[in-house]
Amino acid sequence: MHPNPAFRKETEDRNIAFARERAFGALAVNAADGPLLSHIPFVLSEDAKTVELHLVRSNPILRLLEEPLDAVIAVVGGDSYVSPDWYEVDDQVPTWNYVAVHLRGKLRKLPQSDLHDVLNRLSASMEARLLPKKPWTSEKMDQEIYEKMQRQIVPALMDVVSIDGTWKLSQNKPDKVRIRAAKEVQINNMGSETKLLSELMKDVES
Repeated sequence: MHPNPAFRKETEDRNIAFARERAFGALAVNAADGPLLSHIPFVLSEDAKTVELHLVRSNPILRLLEEPLDAVIAVVGGDSYVSPDWYEVDDQVPTWNYVAVHLRGKLRKLPQSDLHDVLNRLSASMEARLLPKKPWTSEKMDQEIYEKMQRQIVPALMDVVSIDGTWKLSQNKPDKVRIRAAKEVQINNMGSETKLLSELMKDVES
């Protein structure tokens, strides 16, 4: 997380909402030979106390999960390079604006018998966003094929102990200066999801 408190003023509710909406992040754990990362979709529970996910059976993180393991899931949103010229004031330096929320906790492997329900909750949460499309369900598949595919993945759960967010949106600049930069962020497309980032920069409370 960015150390500047100006970028860490968002409420826990907004950090939770952001992570739940994104529902995808980088899972990181420490291993003897260095950090391990895996990019995962997930479901954050209603009370934000647990994260359900699944890992491919060959994932090296699974080899470490004989016991619960400290873990973090980094969830990122729009980001962009910000040129000093875009502020239209003197003595500025280049920077990068972004939104990121970190979910920290204890990761543990779940019984294989839990996998069906974990997968159903994940697909249901995604399919609900596609309404009025009729939701896909696992019942649409040949069950023998589905069960064979399930043998390749393992369910896991992270008990969340903390949620932190960085919303680096030029809050440390005067409103007019920040708005000028926000417009250039959207026009120049020097990152990812720059339209979203631009709107967040315009709406932020400095």
